[in-house]
Amino acid sequence: MDVLGRMWQLSTVQFDFNLPARFELEYKGEDGEMHQPVMVHRALFGSVERFFGVLIEHYAGAFPFWLAPVQVGLVPISSEKHLVYAESVKAALEAVGIRVELDARNEKMNAKIRDFGLQKVPFILIIGDKESASNSVSVRTRGKGDQGSVLLEAFIERARELVRNKEVTL
Repeated sequence: MDVLGRMWQLSTVQFDFNLPARFELEYKGEDGEMHQPVMVHRALFGSVERFFGVLIEHYAGAFPFWLAPVQVGLVPISSEKHLVYAESVKAALEAVGIRVELDARNEKMNAKIRDFGLQKVPFILIIGDKESASNSVSVRTRGKGDQGSVLLEAFIERARELVRNKEVTL
């Protein structure tokens, strides 16, 4: 059932009488006579496209962290002053397999946050002077907003835990 309450059939098991006849398949039965087999098809997800359509609708595009195409959005407050640290944060996250996108545009911080929010990115990390000096990140969680500043290593461990446990909520 999707978020709109509609039922979708994804898995099917079907008997196929047509293909064995088309390919003239036969086998010798216990009675010594030739018989035509019946094929059994199974489709666990139906079509892949339908499966992904239902999955996207189920989460309304707001995938859990472990499934999100972009798991973390990085927002340096100043592209000039904080970009070096932001790139090191990006490298640290990618090193442990986290899918991250760095917004290095020369835009206002709020515009960058809004853009990541529209993309429904689970975590947005803000990087400024305080974060650069203390090897930390300021965390914004989708649906919960500002969660405050945490050490980068603590954030990485929490992110790895979310992936490891396949948690649905942040």
